[in-house]
Amino acid sequence: MFRDLSTVISGKNLRVPSWRIPAGIYVSINVDSRRRWKSAISVLSSDESVAWGDTVTLSLNASPALSVEIRASYELGQMLGGGEVVGELEMLWNELLDHGDHPFDLFFPAVRDVQPSITLKVVVVHAWDDQNGALFDSLVDCEIARDTDVGHAQLASYMKSENVPHLNDAMEHFQLVLNQCPVGHPDRATALTNLASVRLRGYIQNDVEDIDTTTSLFCDALALRPQHHPDHPLSLYNLTEALAWRHSRKGTAGDIREAAQLYHELLPLCREGTYLRSIAAGENSVDYVIGGCNNLPTDASDEGIHLRRVVLELCPLGHRLRPRTIDKLAQAVEARFDQHGSIDDLDTSIQHGREAVSLCPEGHADRDSYLNNLAFSLVSRFKHQGNTNDLNDAISLYEQALHLRPVGHKSRHYSLDNLGNALINLFSKRGNIDDMTRAINLYREALTLRPPGHPHRDTTLNNLALALKTRHDKSQVSEDLNEAIDLYRESLRLRRLDHPQRHRNLFNLSSALCSRFTQAQKNEDVEEAIALCQESLAALSSLHPDRFFSYVWLQEAYLSRYQILHDPADLSLAVENFRLASRHSTQGFPARIITASNWTVAAEQHGHGSALEAYSTFFELLDAHLATWSSATSRREAAAAFHYARTLPADAASCAIRCDNLPHAVELVEQGRGQQWSLASRLRTPVEALESANPALAHNYLELSKLVSSAAQSSATITDSAAADQAAMEYRRITRQWEAAVAEIHDLPAFSRFLLPPLYADLQAAARQGPVIILIASEYSCSAVIVATSGDPHHVPLSSVTLADLTNLKDRFARAIREASQMTPKQSRTDLIVLSRIIWNEIMLPIVNVLRHDLKLKYCRIWLCPTAAFTSIPLHAAHPFRTNPDGSREQCLEDLYICSYTPTLSALVRSRQTMKKRVTPSFVTIGQGQPGAGKGKALLAVDSELELVHKLVPATAKHTNISGDAATRAGALEALQQNTWVHLACHGKQDPKQPYNSHFVMRDEDLTLLDIMERDIPHAEFAFLSACHTAVGDEETPDEVIHLAAGLQFSGFKSVIGTLWQVDDSVAQHVVKAFYENMFKDLKDGGAMDCTKAAWALNRATHAVKTTVPLEQRMVFVHIGV
Repeated sequence: MFRDLSTVISGKNLRVPSWRIPAGIYVSINVDSRRRWKSAISVLSSDESVAWGDTVTLSLNASPALSVEIRASYELGQMLGGGEVVGELEMLWNELLDHGDHPFDLFFPAVRDVQPSITLKVVVVHAWDDQNGALFDSLVDCEIARDTDVGHAQLASYMKSENVPHLNDAMEHFQLVLNQCPVGHPDRATALTNLASVRLRGYIQNDVEDIDTTTSLFCDALALRPQHHPDHPLSLYNLTEALAWRHSRKGTAGDIREAAQLYHELLPLCREGTYLRSIAAGENSVDYVIGGCNNLPTDASDEGIHLRRVVLELCPLGHRLRPRTIDKLAQAVEARFDQHGSIDDLDTSIQHGREAVSLCPEGHADRDSYLNNLAFSLVSRFKHQGNTNDLNDAISLYEQALHLRPVGHKSRHYSLDNLGNALINLFSKRGNIDDMTRAINLYREALTLRPPGHPHRDTTLNNLALALKTRHDKSQVSEDLNEAIDLYRESLRLRRLDHPQRHRNLFNLSSALCSRFTQAQKNEDVEEAIALCQESLAALSSLHPDRFFSYVWLQEAYLSRYQILHDPADLSLAVENFRLASRHSTQGFPARIITASNWTVAAEQHGHGSALEAYSTFFELLDAHLATWSSATSRREAAAAFHYARTLPADAASCAIRCDNLPHAVELVEQGRGQQWSLASRLRTPVEALESANPALAHNYLELSKLVSSAAQSSATITDSAAADQAAMEYRRITRQWEAAVAEIHDLPAFSRFLLPPLYADLQAAARQGPVIILIASEYSCSAVIVATSGDPHHVPLSSVTLADLTNLKDRFARAIREASQMTPKQSRTDLIVLSRIIWNEIMLPIVNVLRHDLKLKYCRIWLCPTAAFTSIPLHAAHPFRTNPDGSREQCLEDLYICSYTPTLSALVRSRQTMKKRVTPSFVTIGQGQPGAGKGKALLAVDSELELVHKLVPATAKHTNISGDAATRAGALEALQQNTWVHLACHGKQDPKQPYNSHFVMRDEDLTLLDIMERDIPHAEFAFLSACHTAVGDEETPDEVIHLAAGLQFSGFKSVIGTLWQVDDSVAQHVVKAFYENMFKDLKDGGAMDCTKAAWALNRATHAVKTTVPLEQRMVFVHIGV
């Protein structure tokens, strides 16, 4: 028997009359009233086409005619009914056979202006009778299937004719079906969806009023089609469509939020190229939802920010709505920072803001807004962290935004206001009155653009008042202050009670009233100021960052009243608010550090017992702040920003001394000084004891320390702002892990103070080989504290010396050294002699008396640890330059003791700890007498100095020489790492502005202090730096002791000889020769090279060359370390 074999190949222009999105399309060939053939259900492509490739075998003995239908199925799973008819054709067998075995198209009546078609191919084959009908489905004929199909047909009719009775019939039939599909029925989800779909079509056409029931039906259907159900994606889409329509009519924010969440789940489930994907990802679907979410008010809650992140994921790179979406996320995260003070939020906001700006090149309509928003976040970070680069970048961005908003632009007032705010911050940073004048002018222009009745007039009034108050603080013009108070009052009057920024008006007005009270002493001003601050506190949650300002101004009010009325209760209240403000953890470190500094001043000024607490708080905050900066240079710049507080280490020690607490004085001066080295050395702390107690924890700590160090070094070279932000975030992430590891170590019984500021008992280890003398220069008192090998410290008052005297002495010494450098060797150094005598009489003689008479110490080693102004005075050169009655010369300091210096006691302790592991000594001489062009004059004596050293170094030591073209930066660094003893002769340059750029001049590039610090050379022992300015710090942070000699000590060299000023290389050879002769004179008998002899050898050398080397060239060399 012949059979007809048909292949259904594909279809195109397949639109659904009802406008619903089908789950798929299939072809049905009806042979008779009982049987039909169905193709597979194939998903519709985005171009409204389908590919099948299904084959059907039809009997030639059947009816001479057959019916071919294209149908839309709304279920990929179990179908209910036959779906919706897209097209139907009645045709004869002969019409199929006429095409032979070539593919041909069948065209169907037009649907929504396009004509659907399918492509078939027919061949005739032989087959057996008993296969007849084997590939056919029996037509299902049940009531719910019939009602469902009628419902589909009626809906299609309604959409074509807009005849409401058709809509009602469709709803009635679908409702009947639902009534017959109770809970648990396998077709209930389909029935719910069909009824909801017809109701939604009616709602869209304004023929159905109730959208809530429709939405509930879709929700119920989705619940019955969970993840992995084949119809889950379509159910998700149906619900999003209903929510979007309800939002468009009712504006319900919850609908658009829920729709966004559903799209976030839906889009990954929609394969690219499918019709569902093209509709769901289109302008009227997900883009509508994105736009709706972007129009929502800023929500700083975790839920609100999560929604913004979800919406952003709906906008991949290249999406037209991505710039606005990421900007909205940036604003939400910034708002959360404003409420909780997390720097991570601020960094994230800036990161997103930068992307928004990058996506909107010049000419983009929204570029001005994104520039403005990014700048706003940068100003916030500047206030929180104090990085001037952020403020400079913000001002540049604000200027660009203002340029894009010329006179007449609807948003110009925003830019005027924001730029004014940035300029106030710039004025506070650098004190240029021009910045403040411009800020005030900008605010006045903004105020004209925000006349009475404008919703933002209160903001500009507040900002203008702030500018005037700030200018008054600088110039003390009372008119500015009075106008500021009036403007603050008007702004406060305009702000409703529930305004989120009203608390700022309250404490700003309070600050102005407090200032007026100080001038006019009207009690009502200070009373109101206190009440306003208390009201602002009541409006804020306990951890809100702005509580800090309320505390600050409340402290100011109480302190002002105390200064006028002298009520001790006011001083106590002021101190309590100092305490609360400085410890308010959600405010940035810079503001809290300033508050702690002001607290120390107030406590000292008024003799309050909290002074020591204030100093400790300051050091803790500064240490924590500096730890957030990844590179050494950025840490130093951050510390230099608090230049007004550079005397605090000495002041704190002075305070402890005045409180008769000498051990605490030692602890405070140690905590406050050398913080740069302390922070850097944390990552190199020996952990032998920890490895014995808990090897796993020690390993984790060491690995994290390496990661932190690596992150710090990599971030130091980054210049791009966005990349720098990313590096800073990564550094903080790793640092938190490192801090968590340290906290875990603290839980071990014997390690509770691991890396914490050392106690006196720990610091006393520095005096194991001889006393350490800390010289304290404070405006409150100048004195010395001697840390002896055992027992309590000894206090030596320097009652005849003031801080001003020391500053004068320092300046006179610098001048005398300059003048001496111009003299011939034979000329008398009268000024230096006079100054050395002052050092002896006023400073060192009282100390020597305690050493000799109280401690009974004679000709032994001592270590000098100077602070503040003492750091610039050559204390080791103290000399009476007098003769005794018997005609003998009176002994000087270096006759009595062998002097060394140490930057901090901890540095000396660290050097001693690493002395435990000794290796076979190797000696390298590095010399560069012919630096590159522009790097200084030739040093003609360098080669002869290297040759001299070579002759004096014991033959038992492996000796290497690097000079001339080989003395490059890389060559010198390698030599430092590979040798235990180093003699370096070249130009040395101290950079007074950025001491980490201080360097040794090599043939090609400079060998900088940073280069040296980045090397960890634990086996290094001794370095002789025969170069200029290698042991002198900078003016801005003298107590940090940042110089080349200290850098070598930090990198691992236990004993270093450096210089305080310029060295005459030809004269220096005499000192070098005498030094090494003394250093190695006992080695002929087989002794070992010992770096701890360096101080003694230098002492002997300077005595030996008295007749050949001028005084200033003998003073120039100092010993640092063990």
